[in-house]
Amino acid sequence: MLSGSSSFCKSPPNPPGTGSPSGGNCVRQAPCPLSAGVWALPAGLGFQAELECARELCSNGGGTFAIIDASPRDEESRAVIVGAFQAVRVDEWTEFLANCGKFEDETAREVAKKKFTFAELEEEEQSLDRLRGWYRDLKKRDVLELPEAKAAEERLQACVIVLEQHAERVYAAVHSTSQRDAPEPGQVTQELEVPRE
Repeated sequence: MLSGSSSFCKSPPNPPGTGSPSGGNCVRQAPCPLSAGVWALPAGLGFQAELECARELCSNGGGTFAIIDASPRDEESRAVIVGAFQAVRVDEWTEFLANCGKFEDETAREVAKKKFTFAELEEEEQSLDRLRGWYRDLKKRDVLELPEAKAAEERLQACVIVLEQHAERVYAAVHSTSQRDAPEPGQVTQELEVPRE
C-alpha cells in the first residue's frame, strides 16, 4: 500500500524555444501530477530509475530539482493522495485493456480474411510482445495491487491463447498449401524420363 510519497519539482522553466528541463519524459506515467512541474509518487525503490532520469533531464535543461519525502497528516489527506495515484493507474490499465481488445479484434480480422501467412503471424507476435512489455511496466507501478491489474493479467493471457490458436491456423494452412503444391508420386520422374531409342 501507499504509506508515503516522494515528490519532485523543477524550476524555473526554460525560456520559450530553448526546450524544457521537465523530467516528464521519464515519469509522465509513474506519478500523479500535482501542479506544473510538481509530481507525487510512492516512496520506494520501484520508482528510483525514473527519478534519476528526471533529475538528469532537469539538470541538463538548466532547471533545479528536489525530492521531498512526505507523509499524509491524517486519513483524509492520505485518501486524497491514494485516490489521485489510483486514478492515474486505473486510466493506464483501462488503456492497456483497450489495446488488448484491439489485438484480439485485429487477429479476428486476419482469421476472417483467411490471411494465414507467416508475415501476418510475425506482426501479431510483435504486437503481443509490445503488450507484454507494457504490462511489465505497468505492473512495476502497481503498488496498490488494484483489481484492474489482475483483470489486465487475465486479458493478456487471453491474448496469448488467441495468438497460439492463430499460429496453429497459419501452420496448418501453410502445410496444407505445401502438400497441395507437391508433385504427385512419379510426376517428376516421368517428366525427366529420357525417351528410349
